[in-house]
Amino acid sequence: MDTGLLQSIDQQTRLAGYNRLALLLFSLGGNATFGINVFKVREVLPCPALQTVPRAHPLVRGIFDCRGTVMPVLDLAGALGLTHGEGAGYAVVTEFNRRLQAFAVQGVERILHVDVADVLPPDDPEGYLTAMTRYGQRTVQIVDVERILAEVSGGVRATVAAPAEAGSGWRALIADDSQVARRQVEDTLRGMGIECVSVPDGERALEWLRAQAELGALDDLALVVSDVEMPRLDGYALTSEIRHDPALRDLYVLLHTSLSGVSNRAMVERVGADCFITKFSRDELSRALRARLDALAGRRAA
Repeated sequence: MDTGLLQSIDQQTRLAGYNRLALLLFSLGGNATFGINVFKVREVLPCPALQTVPRAHPLVRGIFDCRGTVMPVLDLAGALGLTHGEGAGYAVVTEFNRRLQAFAVQGVERILHVDVADVLPPDDPEGYLTAMTRYGQRTVQIVDVERILAEVSGGVRATVAAPAEAGSGWRALIADDSQVARRQVEDTLRGMGIECVSVPDGERALEWLRAQAELGALDDLALVVSDVEMPRLDGYALTSEIRHDPALRDLYVLLHTSLSGVSNRAMVERVGADCFITKFSRDELSRALRARLDALAGRRAA
């Protein structure tokens, strides 16, 4: 393992083109290979000494000070129901869903670049994986770290965003490979009276949209809410396909992602999305939805 990678993740991986995925490969004590999107990784450190936290969630191994920021170290092997093996060798420091946290792993291998078309949904959609891909003769299991974080943090409490009748008569398409993320968005939309159709990847989202277009059934579709990192077809490529399809190009697309940063916002502008929100703020998502519903109401009134 190159020592430079243990200090910080190569910035080149943050410049990958859309419909490409850069994965940090790691192990958890057995022969299985796991991966996490490099865009979520800030750095990889030898696992530090941890301070225990009384009454903490069972998956919190402890906390440590990372350059002035105190953050928890989460037990990734425990979340997946695996044994600890020889213990954690490294802490993968991550930033997503507006939070900083580290995940304990036994070994870190390399960064793997793959086409999203080669990333497939997991065998068990109810499990702790969002997708799978191949690396030589090995299967790489991509972990649903958003779900693990949601379980540790206790989820997100709902807030009253708008009267339920505000979205009455409107539908939305949600595309996200994380089961937890889909439910969070569904709860927010349904709380505003918007009916939801949910799919786990961009390819199925595009298939559904084109089928609805053939039926002439898109007039009540208020918006498409799409994650960025998904199997088969990512959110950037989905948005680009929508903008280049005459039957779909006028749809309102909101990209809702756990990733943040200048490169992501630049890509949002490049593919033509209407809105970009970093997960997960129910209030911020609600404000964006309310603005969209107000615009639609204005068009109906006109």
